Amino acid sequence: MSVNGTAGKELAADHPLENGVMAVLVALTLCHFMNDVVASLLPATYPMFKIWFNLSFGQIGLITFTYQVTASLLQPLVGLYTDRKPAPYSLAIGLAFTFVGLIGLGHAPNLLTLLASVALVGVGSSVFHPEASRLARLASGGRHGFAQSLFQMGGSFGSAIGPLCAALIVIRHGQASLSWFAAVILVAIAVLTYLGAWQVRVGVAAFARRPRKGHDSPQVTPRHVGVSMAILLALVFSKFFYLSSLTNYYTFYLIDKFHLSIPAAQVYLFVFLGSVAAGTFIGGPLGDRFGRKYVIWGSILGVLPFTLVLPYVGLAWTAVLSVPIGLILSSAFPAIVVYGQELIPGKVGAISGLFFGLAFGMSGIGAAALGHLADVTSIGTVYRVCSFLPAIGLLAIFLPDLETPRRRKPA
Repeated sequence: MSVNGTAGKELAADHPLENGVMAVLVALTLCHFMNDVVASLLPATYPMFKIWFNLSFGQIGLITFTYQVTASLLQPLVGLYTDRKPAPYSLAIGLAFTFVGLIGLGHAPNLLTLLASVALVGVGSSVFHPEASRLARLASGGRHGFAQSLFQMGGSFGSAIGPLCAALIVIRHGQASLSWFAAVILVAIAVLTYLGAWQVRVGVAAFARRPRKGHDSPQVTPRHVGVSMAILLALVFSKFFYLSSLTNYYTFYLIDKFHLSIPAAQVYLFVFLGSVAAGTFIGGPLGDRFGRKYVIWGSILGVLPFTLVLPYVGLAWTAVLSVPIGLILSSAFPAIVVYGQELIPGKVGAISGLFFGLAFGMSGIGAAALGHLADVTSIGTVYRVCSFLPAIGLLAIFLPDLETPRRRKPA
C-alpha cells in the first residue's frame, strides 16, 4: 500500500488501524519486551556483580548511572532527528549496540569493561525508545493513551521477567550466561528490520512530520506550555527517582532487613515489577477516557500514603504494599508522555525521547545518589527518605486541561 498526497497522509495518520497496522503496535510491544528483559537483568544481577567484582554500593550505583546516562542523553536528539528526517532502520541499528554490549557483559573481566558493556546496552535503548514510541502513536487509531500504554507495558513486563531470568539462569550458570540473552536481541533486530522495510514501503515514517495545528483548549498559551513542561519534568523526577530505589535496591533492602536469600528477594522484586507492568497498561486507557491530567494527578499523589508506610512494616505488608505502589505510580507515565505530545503537537519523537530520556536519566542519578546514601547511612534510610518524593505530585493541579469531553471518549 502507498499513500500519496496530503489528504491521504492525514487519513492514514488519523486512522492507522483501518490501514492494517495494528500489527506494528504489537510488534513494537514485543520488541520493547525483549529490550527491557535485557535492561532489567542489570539491577537483578547487582548482588552477583557485587560478589564477582567485590563492589561497593557506590560502584553499583555507578553501573546504573553509566547505563542510564547513555540510555537517556541521546534520546531527545534521536527523537528530534527522526521527527525531521525519519530513519526507518534506526530501531534495528540501535539494538545492534545492545547485542554487542550483552556479549561484553558475559565476558567482562573487570569493572571498566563492565561499564563499557553497560554503556553499549544503554546506547541501544537510547536509539530504540523515541522512534518506537513515535511509531506506536501512529499505530494507535486515535487511542493514543492505549497505544502508549500497550507499548510501555511490553517494556514493563520485560522488566518484570528480567529478575526471574537472573534467578533461574544467571545465578545457576554464572556471568557467561548473560551473553545467551544476545539471542533474544537478535530476534528483536529481525522484527525491527522488517518494520523498517515496511516503513520504507508504505511511507508511514513521513506521517509524523505533519504537525497538528493548535489545541482543543484555546486557553493554552506559550507560557502555559512552558510551565506545564516544567511540571511534567518535575513529576517524572518524582516518579523515577522513587522507582529507582525499588528497582535497584529493593533486593538489598529485603536481604538486609528481612534476611532473605537472593533468589527469594528477586521473587519479591518480580511481584513489584509485575504490578508496574499492570499499572503501565491501565494508565493510558484511563487517560483516554477521563483525561490525562487527572490520571497524572491521581497516580503520582495517590501513591503517597503507601510509600510513607512501606519503611515501617514487616515482610508480608512490604510485599502487599509494593503492589499498589507499582500499580498506582506506573500508571502516570503513559499519560505524561501522551500529554506532552499533545501539549507540543508535531514533535512526537522529540517529546517521547525527552520523557523516556529523562526517565532513564533520573533513574541513573537516583541510583548513584541513593547508592551513596546507602553507603554512608543504611539501606533503610534510603526508603525513609524516598517515601516523601510522591508529594511532588501536588504540582499536577496546575496543569491545563487539554482535552474536551468529546476527545475523552474512547475511539
